[in-house]
Amino acid sequence: MSPHDEPGRPGDGDLVRLLTPDGERVEHPDYDLDLSKSQYRALYRDMRLVRRVDTEAVALQRQGELGMWIPCEGQEGAQVGSAHALRPDDHVFPSYREQGVAWCRGIAPLTLMGMLRGVSNGGWDPERNGFHLYTIVIGTQTLHAVGYAMGMRRDGADAAVLAYFGDGATSQGDVNEAFNFAAVFRAPVVFFCQNNQWAISVPNDRQTRAPLYRRAAGFGFPGIRVDGNDVLACLAVTRDALAGARRGEGPVLVEALTYRMGPHTTSDDPSRYRSEEDVDYWRARDPISRMRAYLTREGMADDAFFREVEEEGDRIAAELREGVRAMPDPPVEAIFDHVYAAPHPLLAEERAQHLRYLDGFADE
Repeated sequence: MSPHDEPGRPGDGDLVRLLTPDGERVEHPDYDLDLSKSQYRALYRDMRLVRRVDTEAVALQRQGELGMWIPCEGQEGAQVGSAHALRPDDHVFPSYREQGVAWCRGIAPLTLMGMLRGVSNGGWDPERNGFHLYTIVIGTQTLHAVGYAMGMRRDGADAAVLAYFGDGATSQGDVNEAFNFAAVFRAPVVFFCQNNQWAISVPNDRQTRAPLYRRAAGFGFPGIRVDGNDVLACLAVTRDALAGARRGEGPVLVEALTYRMGPHTTSDDPSRYRSEEDVDYWRARDPISRMRAYLTREGMADDAFFREVEEEGDRIAAELREGVRAMPDPPVEAIFDHVYAAPHPLLAEERAQHLRYLDGFADE
């Protein structure tokens, strides 16, 4: 048996699941989900295309076209399911692995790749897409999320904030401070922890002796554990949590049990700290495979549909290859362009000073 046994073992509390690893639909007394055929198919399509983009990005990095990539293979169910629960006026505060959420919020994959190629510091408008910039410093985005949620409530908005982070981030003080602030001020924020079992090379059981979702009780708000490889359960649980936040019921912590199938980043070698047995165990619980099995079993999709999705993924991958390689190097002064929303005297002075410094190397 894998050292990371299947979620739901005795002592871990109730695990929310609507779709078994074999793709069979099961009922849950507290979470129901009734979608149209097109909505079920859209969940599969988004997961499959996100994985295709992810695979292509890894290949581009190996070819020297990207400086680094942060793979999300295996976590598509948690990301796409939770993202489909958002309303357009909600806001997302990601960490640095939420390609699936970015996709669902309309962020072009090429834009993400520009950041990892080093030609931009982000490149998208957080206000337009309701998706804020990637945060490399572990856990700080949770504090940003709580502050933003408090501001939204004070402005009279009935929208909510969804903050993503990993199991490793729960060891950071920032995350625990965010929990406390959110609870005390009943901020309309849902904390979504993707527990992918590994904080780089440190396993989850070396970080905590209790399931992560139970931490919420110590701060005075609910915690829920969901099968993170079940896209339907992630959608149902996150939708319910966001609805409660919008009604003024305060924060919720969702712990989505999933698994990072690839490396932490493309500079990591996971074979040094985890076994193939462990990887095989979780590969059998793949979120995309189980959704495909469900669609097939229920007669909602056939080979033609799956082939169409694969072909769409290949077209997107080809466009990404061409787009990444064609990215121009930005002018040096571009680093100053988006620091503030409006012109700023000190920034203008620093820009001019930097350009004068670079001019000193013109003859060389």
